[in-house]
Amino acid sequence: MNQATLSQLPDEPAPILPAVQPTLRSKRLRLRPFDISDARVVQLLAGDKEVAHNTRLIPHPYPDGLAEAWITSLPAIYEAGKGVSFAITLPAGDVIGSIGLMINSVDNHAEMGYWVGRPYWNHGYCTEAAQAVLKYAFDKLKLERVFANYLARNPASGRVLSKLGMTQEGCFRSHRFKHGQYEDLIVCGVLRKEFAAKKS
Repeated sequence: MNQATLSQLPDEPAPILPAVQPTLRSKRLRLRPFDISDARVVQLLAGDKEVAHNTRLIPHPYPDGLAEAWITSLPAIYEAGKGVSFAITLPAGDVIGSIGLMINSVDNHAEMGYWVGRPYWNHGYCTEAAQAVLKYAFDKLKLERVFANYLARNPASGRVLSKLGMTQEGCFRSHRFKHGQYEDLIVCGVLRKEFAAKKS
């Protein structure tokens, strides 16, 4: 790529996130910014072997201090317009998981990632939280596309994405190296117009 080509590249757009991270609400859940006081429960829930086993990036064992470091990093990521992470909480305030968007403002799309603690599986919480985040992504942030991925051996996560109206877009073969073996990664996505049609 020569200098002339570089000069023709578009400038990166300004962050599309509002100045203050909002709190989202659904029928049973409240999605709020993380606080450093959430670190202990994040380590407890995310550090569960079954939770870590079914995610791309969560390690097991979960090291001391990692939750604090992650939570501390979130405000800068938000302020730069690169992503937003929500603590998934019950009405009483209990943190049960996390959901967020990593935003590509140049292409106006985002990758959604999430996990829910094992005691809260099979209650529909993940689907409900993801619906709220997709609504925020399309209605407020005006993103064109949101995508997510899951390990091929974890069809339960695929069912969540299907309920959200996401379409399987491809398979990245041997894409993730986890626990000593290569894993296939299934990618699913939904466009703004598809989400709007599903709502209507």
